[in-house]
Amino acid sequence: MASYGYDGLRHAMRETSAGEYMIPMPNSPLPKPRAAAKMEVDASSLRHSVAKTKAIILLGGTKDETQFRPLSFSGPKALFPVAGIPMIYHLMKACAQVEGMAEIILIGVFPENQFAAFVAQAERTLNIPVRYLKEFKPLGTGGGIYFFRDLIMRDDPDSFFVLHADVCADFPLTEMLTFHGANGDGNHVTVMSVKARKELAGHYGCLVTDEGSVKVQHYVEKPSTFVSTDINAGVYLCTPSVFDDMKKVFLNNCDANIAERDMISFEKDALTQMAGADGPARLFLFRTNNFWSQVKTAGSAIYANRHYLAGFKEDCPELLATATGGGISAPTIIGDVRIHEGAVVDSSATVGPNVTIGPGARVGPGARIKDSILLDGVVVGHHSVVLNSIIDRRSFVGDWARVEGAAVAVNPNDPTTHEPPLPLFSGDGRLNALVTVVGQETSIPNEALVRNVICMPSKVLTGASYKNQIIL
Repeated sequence: MASYGYDGLRHAMRETSAGEYMIPMPNSPLPKPRAAAKMEVDASSLRHSVAKTKAIILLGGTKDETQFRPLSFSGPKALFPVAGIPMIYHLMKACAQVEGMAEIILIGVFPENQFAAFVAQAERTLNIPVRYLKEFKPLGTGGGIYFFRDLIMRDDPDSFFVLHADVCADFPLTEMLTFHGANGDGNHVTVMSVKARKELAGHYGCLVTDEGSVKVQHYVEKPSTFVSTDINAGVYLCTPSVFDDMKKVFLNNCDANIAERDMISFEKDALTQMAGADGPARLFLFRTNNFWSQVKTAGSAIYANRHYLAGFKEDCPELLATATGGGISAPTIIGDVRIHEGAVVDSSATVGPNVTIGPGARVGPGARIKDSILLDGVVVGHHSVVLNSIIDRRSFVGDWARVEGAAVAVNPNDPTTHEPPLPLFSGDGRLNALVTVVGQETSIPNEALVRNVICMPSKVLTGASYKNQIIL
């Protein structure tokens, strides 16, 4: 790769008539899932059928997009590439590996055309029907499920998973399905749960069971005082009877003349009422020690990127770069790295660990990239350093520049270290040390230092140093 000065970076790209800098992007193929896992279980132990199931993935609303800025400016958060793959595809791939999975349904508020191409590609790759359903307005975590209940129940599934799209995990869905079928009477919901440290549990929904029991007696969403270290992992398995619970909520909202009667919280309105209900148990706890985290903020995508890249070693090792390089040249590779085949990385560059480089990206001689995501068309000049950062599409980093964020320090091998994302500002008004995020089509000059910064899109930085600030 040639050495680009700051001015040369722009000329390395193709300028359109509209004045935008574009580069032709090869399509990124989606990895195929492994064969569906067979449930190793004695049929006599099942209390009700789980032979046919579906999966509902909730894409979130405007609040989720706001928390994910500036990366959400270039497209829906759920389609942001983590380890080179749209975030929700990791969930869909896990769902497709469940025996008896009949359909995957995505529910969100985004225009259909933003998901049409992805849905078509995912359906071909997964070989399972995939459907996107658009809410007419934000309906909460349960309102969309209730509104589309007839479509969900088409072909009479025995049960259906509900997953929040911002969950990053090793999803034990087959084991959860077996557990679900062996407990309850077919009139219940199973909640996947992980352990959290006592001081962090209040950031999540908390579940209480009697010692040695899997029946949930009490559920509280983000309690103000300590309740339990068993937290809601945002993955549920429901039987069709849950629609009766949602119907009661909707009718109560109508009776109370609540304007937002369609707005239903699956957690607060349904799970809270089911916990400790009279009669047969309605809510069950499926505990797992598998890896689990959330992708709430832009910076948390670095943590998810690290995890999914590590998972590729077993699941699809062909996606990982080797010492011979994943692109045209052969850079030095350290640890888990994915380099798109359409990227160009100079042979004298050093990349990794925990790095994803997208299509059309170019990394110059002597550059160092670590714990970072470079998206489509990003150009990094010679001898520049990018650490703990996300650089969005078609941005430029000049020669001898340094782009650096705070290291992601959570231990992925400890299931109790689920750190909630830090707020932007500390109590005394200072910007917390975070992953550096550079918005799309931003230019960073030669020899500049950009540290602990969130930069909005389409900025041309001209100074020598930017530290601990939000560049609007």
